Amino acid sequence: MEDTQKLRNRLVHKITFLLCDNMLATSTTLPFEMLRAAESAARAKGGSHVEAVLIQTTAINKRPIKTSIGFSLFPDTELEEAGNSDIIYLPALWRNPRPIVKKHPELLEWLRKAYENGAMISAVGTGTCFLAEAGLLNDKPATTHWHYFDQFQRDYPRVKLQRQYFITQATNLYCSASVNAMADLTVHFVKRLYGQGIASFVERNFSHEIRRSYENTSFFEGSVKQHPDEDIVQAQIWLQDNYHRQIKVSEVASRFDMSVRTFNRRFKNATAQSPLQYLQRIRIEIAKDLLQTSNLNVSEVADKIGYQDVGYFTALFMKLLSTSPREYRATVRAKLFTVD
Repeated sequence: MEDTQKLRNRLVHKITFLLCDNMLATSTTLPFEMLRAAESAARAKGGSHVEAVLIQTTAINKRPIKTSIGFSLFPDTELEEAGNSDIIYLPALWRNPRPIVKKHPELLEWLRKAYENGAMISAVGTGTCFLAEAGLLNDKPATTHWHYFDQFQRDYPRVKLQRQYFITQATNLYCSASVNAMADLTVHFVKRLYGQGIASFVERNFSHEIRRSYENTSFFEGSVKQHPDEDIVQAQIWLQDNYHRQIKVSEVASRFDMSVRTFNRRFKNATAQSPLQYLQRIRIEIAKDLLQTSNLNVSEVADKIGYQDVGYFTALFMKLLSTSPREYRATVRAKLFTVD
């Protein structure tokens, strides 16, 4: 009990797997095992200096969840007990996903709140229907299992279905078409958590064949040009994952063993932006989506993306977009309801 409390006190990352009836078991067990292998390898390499990760399962209630092949999984928590998560995995559903998706409106509200709180949400196969039903994929790219392409497009006409891609990303929402694609995506998450070395270790141990690179099979919304400075790549990933926190450039530089001057120079050489400009643009992109998809007021949106001073947030929004947050919300919502 004491060790668990110590872990919670120094917890940095929390990963939550949703369980639901008629789920495909491997859509949870495979990434769970990959993440545990990554954690074990990172601890063997870095010892006590490795950031703590808590992996948990959750469901509507704590009753056993019967999977598509008949055996049961037992959730660690109920939705209300799960708390905020850094990454959420949504499982694939066997056969027709609509009855399960329509059955639990409380789950859809939980996903909306998690997204508002900055969680990265990964859905696989027909599990993408949870995100679409919650309205989180409206006007965003997504993919799903090939067998359900036509039905998915009929059910969710506002989603920009990308049939030719195995993985899609829009802000913090990730969709993968199959369990194999989800494994590739999990390697990407491992890289975010532990770096390229551990990600390569996990990939070698869980993939028996040479796989196409994650980037070549994926659709990235607003993707940026790649560059060869791996330290700055990791710094970019860290900023993307922690944009909602109070961040000082000096602390980020120290985290990557650089002086502030060196960090600023290398970051600008690699990205053509300063670290502060990069962070601001991440935050404003998230703010734009929250203004469109949520009912949070402007002050709440500012707080969700790491700005306690709503005046500063509004001024920055005006500077970058030449409109206020309120005017932006009115404009994009008017477009949503325009009839041709």
